[in-house]
Amino acid sequence: MSGCENPRRLPPWLKKRLPCGGEFGKVAGVLKDFGLNTVCSAAHCPNRAECHSQGTATFMIMGDICTRGCAFCAVTKGRPAALRDDEPEALAQAAQAMGLRYVVITSVTRDDLADGGARHFVRTISAVKQQIPGVLVEVLTSDFGGDTVAIDTVLAAEPDVFDHNIETVPRLYDAIRKPGVTGARARYDRSLAVLEHAARQSPRNHRVKSGLMLGAGETDDEISAVLGELRQVGVEILTLGQYLAPSSDHWPVERYVTPERFEEWKMAALAMGFGAVLAGPFVRSSYKAHEAYDALR
Repeated sequence: MSGCENPRRLPPWLKKRLPCGGEFGKVAGVLKDFGLNTVCSAAHCPNRAECHSQGTATFMIMGDICTRGCAFCAVTKGRPAALRDDEPEALAQAAQAMGLRYVVITSVTRDDLADGGARHFVRTISAVKQQIPGVLVEVLTSDFGGDTVAIDTVLAAEPDVFDHNIETVPRLYDAIRKPGVTGARARYDRSLAVLEHAARQSPRNHRVKSGLMLGAGETDDEISAVLGELRQVGVEILTLGQYLAPSSDHWPVERYVTPERFEEWKMAALAMGFGAVLAGPFVRSSYKAHEAYDALR
């Protein structure tokens, strides 16, 4: 393992200068005007200022309360409200107002809904594509409880990238991916099956993506094994980033991985056959998503 073994002290490579100006005010204004949530804010993303200043954001649909209880995540946990019927159209109009040509849409997990929110994803994808001709759409979804009908429902809307994060190694799933208010929880084998199904069902020009956070207690051998399995099931785009605990109440950071080690993981993943890899301390699921997609074209 290569990295800083004192997780109580933030290493210098994780001290980020916040950009100012640019499109930050415009993005914040558009999101407020349309009453939309972003994972950038809900998940305390360290790249929020950078992305907003560049005029981008990752939309989070179906509310801001998640039915799962994952110990690494800053998103509020509990019982969500009813779906907002006008959200798909509002999001599409906001994306157009922001001048986006690549739109990333994620959601809280909605185990309380019969289809896990699959049809709401479809409505949102369709609204964006209708509002912005030629737009590219990436979706970052839950596991839908392993329901392949729900997955196929989303895929039928033809997102250009289907993303579902594996998050961590199998050994840590029980400890980190806690059940939520409905009793449902994530499972490693189920998430792998979701990705495999998506890879099999997606048209040839549509990509499957996943991500893994490092520094939560996994070993290098476990990382290698997970990368191998992700590639085996058909994942083409990979993100690797540093896990940062949102608060002292969340799962603790076990180590900080150096930028050099992230680069080594990137090269190892490319050697395994991944088409595009983003790896670094600040990399998150949607970070430079358009850049990763373009690397495969």
